[in-house]
This record gives sequence, structure tokens and C-alpha cells, in this order.
Amino acid sequence: MEILKLLYLKHKDWCDVVESFGVNKDTAEDIVQEMYIKVHKLVVNGTNIMYNDNEVNYYYIYRTLYTLFLDLKRKESKVDILGLDDITKDLTQDEFVDYDNLFDKLTNELETLYWYDRKVFELIDSGESFQDLSEKTKISYYSLYNTYRKVKRHLKDIIK
Repeated sequence: MEILKLLYLKHKDWCDVVESFGVNKDTAEDIVQEMYIKVHKLVVNGTNIMYNDNEVNYYYIYRTLYTLFLDLKRKESKVDILGLDDITKDLTQDEFVDYDNLFDKLTNELETLYWYDRKVFELIDSGESFQDLSEKTKISYYSLYNTYRKVKRHLKDIIK
């Protein structure tokens, strides 16, 4: 009998084992499905996980399930879930940005720039690609890119 069929005969038992680790039914089902995938890959690569012709190495399956559970817990521990209340309770009125004032400040700063720098920035910022602009104007791609990057960095410094 095929290994996956033998494993599936004890599907409910595998789910119960994973639930005993402290997860809900849906998560247990997902981990068991991952175990089937992992075992299938091992069998395809030639790994033998059978005691004999009719019995699967249950300890190996248990360790696989437990390892998959631990991997899930490690991934969950790296993710911080913040609610909207957590984010907004620490904000003060001073932290809100006056975007109209900031826009005016950046627009005025753009007017003070050298005309070439301003024009390159405006064209690229409006959606023109570096490649297309380079072909139209016969100006080096890298020259356009460096000019755009320089202006962008300058404006970011103004914001800070």
C-alpha cells in the first residue's frame, strides 16, 4: 500500500496529535496537510520512512508534525499585531502633519532650483520614464537619474 494512503488512514489521529500541541482544528488540519506534502517529497526523493511493508514510522511522523508546529510558532512570534487603538493612543496633536504648508514649502523650494534640475524632476515625477526621456532629449540615462535622485534627496532634507 502507498505510504500516503497508510498515513491518511490515521488522519484523524494526526489531527488530534497536533491539536494536543495547543492549536485549533483548522491550524491542526493545515499542519497535517503540510506533513503530507513533506512526506511525499521525502518519498519521491527515495527516503524510506517505513518500519516494514505495512507500518509507517510513527515516531518520524510525530517529529515531523512537532517540527512543523514549532516552525509555525517561530513565524508567529516574529509578527507583531497592532490594533488601531495601539497606534493612535500614542499620537499627540503635535505629530499631525500640516500637508498644505508642507506642499507649499516644497513647491517654493522647487522654484529656487536650477531650471534643468527642476524640469528633470517634474518630468520624471509626472510619470515620464528615464529611458523615454533619455531617448527624446539625447541626455544620458545616468545623468537624468542622478539629477532626479539629487533633487529628491534635497527635498527630503527639507522635510526633515
